[in-house]
Amino acid sequence: MSSAMLAPIRTNPQYLLLGMTFVMSMVFAVWQALLNNFVIEKAAFTGAEIGILQSLREVPGFLAFTAVFVLSLIKEQAFALLALATLCIGVAITGFFPDVIGLYLTTILMSVGFHYFETINQSLTLQWVDKLNAPAFMGKALAWRSAAALLGYGSIWLFMTWMHLDYVWMYAIIGCSGLLMVIMMWSYFPRFAQGQSQHKHLLLRKRYWLYYLLTFFSGARRQIFMVFAGFMMVEKFGYSVSEITALFLINYVINLLFAPAIGRFIGRVGERRALIIEYVGLFVVFSCYAFVENAHVAGALYVIDHLLFAMAIAMKTYFQKIADEKDIASTMSVSFTINHIAAVVIPIILGLLWLNSPKAVFLIGAGFAICSLLLACNVPSKPSAGNETLWPRNS
Repeated sequence: MSSAMLAPIRTNPQYLLLGMTFVMSMVFAVWQALLNNFVIEKAAFTGAEIGILQSLREVPGFLAFTAVFVLSLIKEQAFALLALATLCIGVAITGFFPDVIGLYLTTILMSVGFHYFETINQSLTLQWVDKLNAPAFMGKALAWRSAAALLGYGSIWLFMTWMHLDYVWMYAIIGCSGLLMVIMMWSYFPRFAQGQSQHKHLLLRKRYWLYYLLTFFSGARRQIFMVFAGFMMVEKFGYSVSEITALFLINYVINLLFAPAIGRFIGRVGERRALIIEYVGLFVVFSCYAFVENAHVAGALYVIDHLLFAMAIAMKTYFQKIADEKDIASTMSVSFTINHIAAVVIPIILGLLWLNSPKAVFLIGAGFAICSLLLACNVPSKPSAGNETLWPRNS
């Protein structure tokens, strides 16, 4: 392609957002898809150890509020790329440390990059994409995530199933590939303007209280999906690496096909209805997880669960509509910490509960979904600054 044809890509920050999203999803998807089989086969993990590992993984998310202080030293765009590089390095070296302590340490390194990147990426998205087009763009970004994950899962099939390479090489190949892409993006894209100067200090605004609570319960129930739904597939139903990868492939093919439509759907029906649909669906799925005894039914629930999380776009666009633009970076940092308050504690506590009653773990997840549903009912049909909630009304 000529430089004239590439110019619209190079000068549009949305393509940088999509490129970074692609790399993050490809690298993280491989790490996640291999994790349960890797820790069980190589380190003999039980529910207790996987719970501790996942809690450690969430500690950097809990500390995401520190991102706002880093922004006083480095621009958001550069920070996002550095965080993404850290994620890639953490994944690349995971296979070289197949023991409990090594897995804990490489997970923390990977997680620092992942959570800082997600914090800054959300901030840049809300700044660089206008409110009218935000739901559609976020749906498109989810499709890019899905395409990247499919590439990652395809690489698992190529290198591990067909070429019979060990975990160590799979992690190294995908991590180094992602790092190379980050270096290319750093060199190719210019430094984009960020519009309104962002606050460089922590802030909590009373009028954002509903967004904070939605974020908290989102973090709580997401951990049950991220940690225990996948672990159940391996421990209870005996899913192999190939079967887990196939399940993830189905997830991401469906998201690739439907995520853009979900984004447009949220733009049409509004955040209130979209969130209510999500939380009703999650309540049903978590309740079914508690009693499922068939491996195929469990896999179907996992796919539905994953698709419903695409509706979380509505929570981000709700905040975009009620927020002061200068608050975005600081609030994204604080909201990531709020999201991970429960996430740091829940995997350890529920990991111990899992040893005696996996059913209770998923029933607790259903309870979290109900809490989120009640909160979603307080979202106005047309949220805006000054119209953040149905009750209590701002004076």
